[in-house]
Amino acid sequence: MGSWETLPRMLRDQAERHPDDVVVAEPGGPRLTLARLRAAASEVARGLLALGVAPGDRVALWGVNSASWVVHAFGIWDAGAVIVPLSPRYKGIEAGELIAKTGAEVVIAGPGASPELLPETRVVPMGGLAARVPAREAEERALAVRDSDLCEIMATSGTTGTPKGVMLDHAQILRGYLDWSEIVTLGPHDRYPVIAPFSHGFGLNAGLIACVMRRATMLPIASFAPGALMSLIADERVSVLAGPPTLFSRVLDELERGSWDVSSLRVAICGAAAVPAALITRLVGEVGLERMINAYGLMEGTVVSMTRAGDPIDVVANTTGRPVPGIEVKVVDDDGKEVAPGERGEILQRGYGVMRGYWGEPERTAEVVDAGGWLHTGDVGVLDEAGNLAIVDRKKELYIVNGFNVSPAEVESLLLREGSLAQAAVIGVPDPVSGEAGVAYVVGRPGVRPDPAALIAWAKANMSGYKVPKRVIVLDALPVNVNGKVDKLALRRDRPDGE
Repeated sequence: MGSWETLPRMLRDQAERHPDDVVVAEPGGPRLTLARLRAAASEVARGLLALGVAPGDRVALWGVNSASWVVHAFGIWDAGAVIVPLSPRYKGIEAGELIAKTGAEVVIAGPGASPELLPETRVVPMGGLAARVPAREAEERALAVRDSDLCEIMATSGTTGTPKGVMLDHAQILRGYLDWSEIVTLGPHDRYPVIAPFSHGFGLNAGLIACVMRRATMLPIASFAPGALMSLIADERVSVLAGPPTLFSRVLDELERGSWDVSSLRVAICGAAAVPAALITRLVGEVGLERMINAYGLMEGTVVSMTRAGDPIDVVANTTGRPVPGIEVKVVDDDGKEVAPGERGEILQRGYGVMRGYWGEPERTAEVVDAGGWLHTGDVGVLDEAGNLAIVDRKKELYIVNGFNVSPAEVESLLLREGSLAQAAVIGVPDPVSGEAGVAYVVGRPGVRPDPAALIAWAKANMSGYKVPKRVIVLDALPVNVNGKVDKLALRRDRPDGE
C-alpha cells in the first residue's frame, strides 16, 4: 500500500497522481473526478470541524447511494471521525438505537433518510455543512489520522435482540479491500454499479472504497429495479457486476427474451452462495464473462476467502475459494478440535481482518474472539484437501433475505413494541423469491387476540422491509424445551402454520 496508511492519505495520493480520473458517475447525476472528490470531501470535513467534531467522534450517514454519500463519507474520514452508516431502510426505532449505541455526535441525512423520526438528534442535511474553518486546519486533521484509528462502525445483526457495532480500522479496510480488488482485477477501465447499499459492508468497502483505491468508476444505485438491469449494463457499459445468483439468472433470462448488448461485462462476483455450475457455464458462453468469482466475508472478519483465476467451475460453484493473504481459516467441532478435510464444523478465522471488537461491548467481543485471536464466525463450513472453503450452514439463528442478514431476536424485540403481544418467536424459512423469509409465531397479551395483518402493517411502518415477517401465525402458546426456552427446533419441525 506504500503510503496508503489511511483513507484520507489514499484519496490524496490518488488525486495527486490521477486528478482527472472519474471515480463516481451517478446515473443521471453528478460525475466526480478524484480531484473533485478530494476537494468536496475537504469542504465537508471543514463543516464537521466547525460543528466541533473531534478525532474519533462518530458521525452517522443516512441515505441512499449517491455521489453525495461518497463525498460525505470521505469528508467524515478527513475529519478524523468514524463513519456510522445507517441503512436507508431504517425506520426511527432502528436508526435511533444505533445512534444511541455508538454515541454518534452528528447525523448527516440525505435522500432516503427519515430525519424527522429523530427529534432529539443533531441532524444536518447532505450539502448543509458550512465550511467555516480554514482549509489548512482540515488538512492537518486529515493527515493526523493514523492507520490504527477506527474508520467505521458497521451494524451487524446479532442474536441478542439489538444490532452490534463492528469496529474496523483504516489499516484493516485498506489491506482487505486492496487484496479483494486485486483478486477481482478491478481497475481504472472498469464501470461498476454499486447495488448493495453503502450502509452495507459490501457496498461501502467492496464498492465505494474499492473503486477509489483502484480508480474504477462506481455507479451508485439509489434504488435497484431488476427490470432495469439490462438497460443499466448496456447504457453504462458495465464491466463488473456483483450480486446473488438470482441477479445473474435474471441477465440470462432477459437475454433469452430480447437482444441486449452485454458485451462489456467481464467479471461477476457472488458472495458465499451456491452458484449452479450451469449458470457459470452459460454466463461464460452466452455473456462472454472472463470470470465468475465466489467469495466469503463477514463484517466481523472483513474478507475471508475468494476463488481465484483458473479455478475450475466446480470450485467456483461449490466453494468460496481459499483464504486471502494474511488470513488463517480452520474448521472445528463442538469441542474446538480441528476436523479433517471434508468434515463439517464451525469456521474460525484469524488474521489482520478480525474486527477490533463490538463497540462498547467487550463481553460480547470476548464471546466471539477467543484468547488466541480466532474469530468464531458462527458459520458451518467444510474445507477440502486443496483448502477451498464451502459454507454449508449457519450455526447462529440468522437468516438471509435478499442478501441481508436478519436477526430473529431483533425482529422479535421490535414486534413486542407493537403492544398486543406477550411473546414472539421468529424463524427463517426457504422462500423462492428472497432466498429466505421470516415467519413470526406470536402469542397475544391476556385478553388480546393479535391481528396478523395489523402486525405486518405495523412492522412495515417500523422496521426495514427485509426484516418484516412474510407471515404472522397466532398461537395460544409457544413450544418450550426442557429448559423453559422457546423451542425453535419444534417450530421448524412441526410448523404449526400448516405448511
